Amino acid sequence: MGQTNEFPLLQQINSPADLRRLAVSDLPAVCEELRAFIVRELSVNPGHLASSLGAIEAIVALHYTLNTPDDRIVWDVGHQAYSHKILTGRRDRFCTNRKLGGIRPFPSPEESEYDTFACGHASNSISAALGMAVAAQLSGSKRRITAFIGDGAMSGGLAFEGLNNVSSTPNNMLIVLNDNDMSIDKAVGGMEKYLLQLSTSATYNRVRYRLSQWLTGRGMLDEQRKNRILRFNNAIKAALSSRQNIFEGMNIRYFGPVDGHDVTELVRVLNQLKDMTGPKLLHLHTIKGKGYSPAEKEATIWHAPGKFDVATGARQTAEGARCAPLYQEVFGETLLELARQNPKIVGVTPAMPTGCSMNIMMRELPERCFDVGIAEGHAVTFSGGMAKDGLLPFCNIYSTFSQRAYDNIIHDVALLNLPVVLCLDRAGLVGEDGATHHGMFDMAALRAVPNITICSPMDEHELRRMMFTAQLPGKGTFVIRYPRGKGRLPDWRCPLEEITVGTARKLREGRGTAVLTIGPIGNDVEDILNENDIDAAHYDMRFLKPLDEKALEEIGANYTRVVTIEDGVRGGGFGSAVAERLCDLGLTAKNNIEIIRLGLPDEFVEHGTIDELRTLTGLDKAAIRKAIIGK
Repeated sequence: MGQTNEFPLLQQINSPADLRRLAVSDLPAVCEELRAFIVRELSVNPGHLASSLGAIEAIVALHYTLNTPDDRIVWDVGHQAYSHKILTGRRDRFCTNRKLGGIRPFPSPEESEYDTFACGHASNSISAALGMAVAAQLSGSKRRITAFIGDGAMSGGLAFEGLNNVSSTPNNMLIVLNDNDMSIDKAVGGMEKYLLQLSTSATYNRVRYRLSQWLTGRGMLDEQRKNRILRFNNAIKAALSSRQNIFEGMNIRYFGPVDGHDVTELVRVLNQLKDMTGPKLLHLHTIKGKGYSPAEKEATIWHAPGKFDVATGARQTAEGARCAPLYQEVFGETLLELARQNPKIVGVTPAMPTGCSMNIMMRELPERCFDVGIAEGHAVTFSGGMAKDGLLPFCNIYSTFSQRAYDNIIHDVALLNLPVVLCLDRAGLVGEDGATHHGMFDMAALRAVPNITICSPMDEHELRRMMFTAQLPGKGTFVIRYPRGKGRLPDWRCPLEEITVGTARKLREGRGTAVLTIGPIGNDVEDILNENDIDAAHYDMRFLKPLDEKALEEIGANYTRVVTIEDGVRGGGFGSAVAERLCDLGLTAKNNIEIIRLGLPDEFVEHGTIDELRTLTGLDKAAIRKAIIGK
């Protein structure tokens, strides 16, 4: 925490109850201390900076006006909630944020009673908050429920489903829309454009509220009359303003836009709204990175900037020291290379063009790239529609977020055997973002789906070859999964060559034990075998589906121990597929083969560095070596 006089007001706040003891006039100073504290802490312990800076005043105002934790605040994507953590008893532990054994990267009910719901993936806050609001009403509780959602998350389909239900289900919840015209990259889509232009009369809302309170207090406004008047007022307002407010049109009272950085005004507005009956939405305009000039100027870069110098804004990167590119950079460069050769190729990403490096193709061929916003299901079905009519989409989705598009992958792509290339970035363990972001489940989830080819490259050359293969005619639905972070090959620009689908590579001969790997974890096996002079064969299987049956028959006939290693869940994944197929071929029992499967355990893996988590889950080099030698 540093010296106590450095943050004199924060030092007094160990819970929101302490915050509420302060005068309203103290709150701007609290916000400035929070801003300085977050900037300082994140400069040495990296995390989500720009989004957290943009939400400070709103978070302070909410905790000041609501009786948390009894009143509920449901966060939508917790990377904007650092101030919430600091104000709710985690100030002195904030230095452990995202570290193994430290506080979690996103709010979690398992960590604090102030954290009301899971919020690692976007767009779920309105639905979850509505459920809590209904529960409060049915139990007779006066608990206030607030959903806090960003404009980027509002583009997600679940947010619209929640809004639709909010408009038709009796509730008193408040939706706070934090509109900074950003998600991670620049926000896109009709909703973002609409929110930029949306305006309403503060006087109108104030008069309507006071009239409603006056009529209700005199028993002149029952619920049925109230709904009729609300619909009539919405129609009058739309006519006068020459536009329909989408929220008012759904019978959700709309207030704003309001300056989201005027904490005193926010307190006044929230005090007026918090006990108002019926659903309402408060629209805030904020600046991502507010108060720290480098983050304000380049919010995308400063979303998660890594370590940096507070005074100069100089970021400490390893760019100059890297001898090999990041996997996503190889993807981005290779996609552009392929798109120049094949005019049918288009790129699709749900709000992650910079993160997945599709921005490389966007700069050169913008008309053939589509950022669809935070809408993974739509990204897949949109890709399916383009594929149905002759295009060849490369749809890049982080592995963890592809889970939200599972139905779309099955029904809108695989069922029709459409040529869509699903590039699952951040597969396997991702590190400090923790349980909500690890790409653990894609292999187990997708291998049961017909008409899908699933592969994973061991290195950058294999990634390029798999991308080239996927865009060739007749390949159907193709899944390529690869990890976050840098590869191994400085000379990554190999020739683009086809790989025969369903073929493995035998990397070394051996006796007794055959090690079967898929993906970059095979590099660790090569290191172990080289460093320890272990006499074991190593097969880079490359394809989870279809498996190389010729290789499996060879393995079954020549080895008595088979060790499978994967960076996905052990249950139902690559090792399970190998064991099942060896059994189906009659080789397991015939040759009395012992099968040892290494993979991620049947539990949610916490946050920490990749090396720490590999040790924690039994996938570090020591555990792999022990499994191979059998000691």
